[in-house]
Amino acid sequence: MKAVTVVGAGFAALTAVKSLRSRMPDAEITLIAPSAEFIYYPSLIWVPSGLRRAEDLRVDLTDWLNAQGVRFRPGTVQGLRDGGRVVVTGTGEVANDALLIASGGRFLKGLPGIEHALTICQGLPAAQAIKARMDGLAGGTLAFGFGTNPKEPSAMRGGPMFELLFGMDTWLRRQGQRDKFRLVFFNAATEPGKRLGDKAVVGLLAEMARRGIDTHLGHKPTAFHADRVETEGGAVAADMILFMPGMTGPAWAEQSGLTLSEGGFFKADVHCQVAGAERVYVAGDAGSYPGPDWMPKQAHMADLQAATAAENLALALHGRPPAARFRTELVCIVDTLDSGILVFRNEKRALILPPLKVMHWAKRAFERLYLRPYRKAAR
Repeated sequence: MKAVTVVGAGFAALTAVKSLRSRMPDAEITLIAPSAEFIYYPSLIWVPSGLRRAEDLRVDLTDWLNAQGVRFRPGTVQGLRDGGRVVVTGTGEVANDALLIASGGRFLKGLPGIEHALTICQGLPAAQAIKARMDGLAGGTLAFGFGTNPKEPSAMRGGPMFELLFGMDTWLRRQGQRDKFRLVFFNAATEPGKRLGDKAVVGLLAEMARRGIDTHLGHKPTAFHADRVETEGGAVAADMILFMPGMTGPAWAEQSGLTLSEGGFFKADVHCQVAGAERVYVAGDAGSYPGPDWMPKQAHMADLQAATAAENLALALHGRPPAARFRTELVCIVDTLDSGILVFRNEKRALILPPLKVMHWAKRAFERLYLRPYRKAAR
């Protein structure tokens, strides 16, 4: 019986588990994560407005993992040994015949005063903190922005910040409070959201103008303070700063002994195999992959990579060469709380649709469909 270890409990990890189990019904699969729960990150944007609560987005995976015949090992990974054959955790070591890393990445926190900014994709506590801050404000300036990894510029996550920006505008209008707040979007790029496509940049900036949202573009942020964002082009006053830093690999990557990209991610090939490592694969935000510079770090892309990694891992355990390659595809609905802007991009074309109410409901419906098998198992 082959032993396979999956690190993580997010989108890539769960998709990998499903794919591995379907291909290797007799394999001994172990999943390592701090806790046996899944957080549906795309809907964190709805927590500040009260459209979603923590319990709506948190799913206990215990029963689902049992149904999949997966052994759960609670723990935080600290590093690897023997080229990935042993995973070192705070609760002991786990040996394997093959390893799939789907632990996600982490945000770069190097800018001075970064503690003054709230980052919604850090999880439920961050989303709840934004809601608490908003509930305590009677007016003022809200500053929204996102950054990148200077050593790997594609390592960014800007979509949720556009959603948070537009959603906050919609929510304040519903409350009859919009005239008491100034909303400002700041970014080092003159064309933020370029990875979504040229049409998307035009559409997003037009939507900001239509909503009366100010912009401070083309100036790199240099520091954060309790009451302002400092940039190379001057300061932006702010009563609350919402900022998504650039990303890098997990903290334990440097103790893994595996090949890393310049930006600190596990360096992978088109088959999601980590460079120079035998039977070690990566999927999702923990990896750096060949492909276009607009390749997104989002749940959909993580799912595609996870399915590819699982297929090639199964082939490797049967002594066969890799065959699967993931397609590079960006699909997202930039939600505005009452409508949604559909953005699609692949290697052949890019598409953006104007805000449509049906897209908001489509995003909510997709959340229910995605979570259904996990919630059903937990009942």
